[in-house]
Amino acid sequence: MALPLLPIPGIPLPKQQQSLSSNIRRRATTVTAELQTAVVRTGGTDFQFPSVDAPTHKVTVHDRQRGIVHEFVVPEDQYILHTAESQNITLPFACRHGCCTSCAVRIKNGQIRQPEALGISAELKEKARGYALLCVGFPTSDVEVETQDEDEVYWLQFGRYFARGPVERDDYALELAMADE
Repeated sequence: MALPLLPIPGIPLPKQQQSLSSNIRRRATTVTAELQTAVVRTGGTDFQFPSVDAPTHKVTVHDRQRGIVHEFVVPEDQYILHTAESQNITLPFACRHGCCTSCAVRIKNGQIRQPEALGISAELKEKARGYALLCVGFPTSDVEVETQDEDEVYWLQFGRYFARGPVERDDYALELAMADE
């Protein structure tokens, strides 16, 4: 089977190729039209929900570092951080893969599903502790959270493994090390 010729401006195609080319264009237009009607746009200018039928939940984030409270709506099938960013809301993050604790929050009310949150232990994710990672967290209800200091979460998770408590900064040792260079 011969491949269809691509149209070159100013050079006419044979009649068979013209009809094949117009069929391809017609099909592409139909597919594009179907895709465009299936997308619902809300929020920012470039934001698209992947699922029209997904329930949405109100998310309230108390940003302790900046002293700001953000309120926005997130579909149940979208990450909280991604949705916030698409609505021009700046929240703390680093890896975007659930492997660190930069976007860690403490859940005050509501629930977040986070099957990919490798950066925090199961113990911290439990309801009693109530920590979540926004970069891989999906809201399952209206939720209210507050950002946490990354070092604070890291200490809660790994501090018990350090025999004498948190590591203290030794400025004198730092000066000696810098002098050797």
